Amino acid sequence: MVNAISVLGSTGSIGRQTLAAAEHLGLRVAALTAQKKTDLLEQQARQFHPAFVAVYDEQAAKDFKTRMADTDIRVGSGIEGLMEAATLSECDCVVTAVSGAIGLRPTLAAIDERKRIALANKETLVCAGEIVMRRAKEKGAEIVPVDSEHSAIFQCLMGRRPGELKKILLTGSGGPFRGKPREELENVTPEQAVAHPNWSMGPKISVDSATMMNKGLEFIEAMHLFSVTPDDITVVVHPQSVIHSMVELIDGTVIAQLGVPDMGLPIQLALTYPERCPSLFGRLDFYTLRDLTFEAPDYEKTPCLKLAMDCARKGGVAPCVMSAANEVAVHLFLGHKLGYNRIYEAAAGAVETLGSGAASDLETILAADEAARAYVRENY
Repeated sequence: MVNAISVLGSTGSIGRQTLAAAEHLGLRVAALTAQKKTDLLEQQARQFHPAFVAVYDEQAAKDFKTRMADTDIRVGSGIEGLMEAATLSECDCVVTAVSGAIGLRPTLAAIDERKRIALANKETLVCAGEIVMRRAKEKGAEIVPVDSEHSAIFQCLMGRRPGELKKILLTGSGGPFRGKPREELENVTPEQAVAHPNWSMGPKISVDSATMMNKGLEFIEAMHLFSVTPDDITVVVHPQSVIHSMVELIDGTVIAQLGVPDMGLPIQLALTYPERCPSLFGRLDFYTLRDLTFEAPDYEKTPCLKLAMDCARKGGVAPCVMSAANEVAVHLFLGHKLGYNRIYEAAAGAVETLGSGAASDLETILAADEAARAYVRENY
């Protein structure tokens, strides 16, 4: 297991749970970063006393530096601050819990330093999966998934030989609006969309779960993590969120990973792998489990999932454009500036307008990301 961690995005849901896991495991926290939530960041910094803290927002970083003047904690800002947090010599694992393509450069920098990447930032692989996985292989850096579904697949494949995998069965709850036709969702509020029936998550990922865009992003992420094609992945709607994903092997055997729906479990495993340690989380009680049900996705009711799967097959910059456009659209929705059903329209419009072209290098990918964000801001 690792000894010291840097947490990129420590004030978000995954970041907070990571720090709880680190405290439980007795790990040192070497660095913290946040966008601009400096009140919570200050609490974390004073509790864990990292060597370095970065605040992405420049003005918030200046204010934070003043507030931390009574400590010896160094304070950085902007993308340079995130890069420094990801490459500190005293850190051997970087937890990438930031949202969006902002996590891409720090992740690559950490890979170059052969850090373990506890990957919670979907966009890193959605936007630049081929580049990231190739770099990790070249540098010999470990990437251990934090998403519950990818952690489940990762665990199901432990000890398997190359060539034994037939199909990945990627499960998802279907979110709070499972089975409802789109016309009934026209007036959905942000408060309704973030009320996930099983998981406690941040607002952006909760909305993505409601639209099932999150499952589409995970579909693309799984392709890169496990070196498979879109045809090797099947999405299975499993409302109870007890089975976190499954793999089918070439002989027909299906292996599933089960557990309580708590992100703390895959977070802890990413920090302790290949070891396992006692945790503070709940245990499954099979005597109280009444039904485990499964169904196929309804793509007409969840067009965001279909869009993501289409982008996975299209390749190039299409997944990056879709992800960036969706991120902006979701934030507009959360701010009551865009209707729920228009999230899909914004993402689909961006892909149709900007989604062609090869993802040849990092600069091309970042340019496509910014163009997609601008497109949604200007048109929606």
